[in-house]
Amino acid sequence: MYKIRTILDTKEDVIRTLLVDRNINLENLHLTIAKSFGFKAQEMASFYKTDDEWNQGEEIPLFSMDEVGEGISMKTCILKDTLQEVNNKLIYVYDFLKMWTFYVEVIEISNEKRKDLPQSILTVGEIPDEAPKKEFIAEKVDDGFGSEGELDDEFGHFDDFDYNEY
Repeated sequence: MYKIRTILDTKEDVIRTLLVDRNINLENLHLTIAKSFGFKAQEMASFYKTDDEWNQGEEIPLFSMDEVGEGISMKTCILKDTLQEVNNKLIYVYDFLKMWTFYVEVIEISNEKRKDLPQSILTVGEIPDEAPKKEFIAEKVDDGFGSEGELDDEFGHFDDFDYNEY
C-alpha cells in the first residue's frame, strides 16, 4: 500500500493524502487524484517524472503517442515500479487547457493489503474556481552568436543597408 500526498500548485493549501494499492497503474492513480479533487477525470492528463527538486523530466501521457501503441503511457506504468521509494515524486498535470498542476509524493510504503482502496485519508482546502495562471519562462541560452550589438560592430549596421539597391 502507498500513502501519497498530492498538493495543488496554488497560493492556498489544497492537499489530498491518498491510500492506494501498490500494484495499480498510473491511469488508476490519475483517476483517483482527479476525483479526490472533484474533477470528473474526463480531460487529458500527464504525469512527469521529477528529481528531488521537482524539475520536470520524462512525460508519462494518459495515452501512448506512438503509432504502434507500444510506447510509455499511464496504463503501462505500474505504481510500485514508477515510484519505488518514499519521497519519490511526480508532477501531475490535469486538463491541458486549464493546466491544473499537482505535486505528487510518496510519503509511506507498506506491505499492508487492504480491500477498501483507493481511499482519501486527508483533505485540506478547497480547489479554486479557476486554475492558477502558469508562467513559462525559458532559460536564457548562450547561442554563441553574442549580442546584437556585437554583430553590428563586426559587420556594420544592418539597418543602414539599402536592400532596394539590388
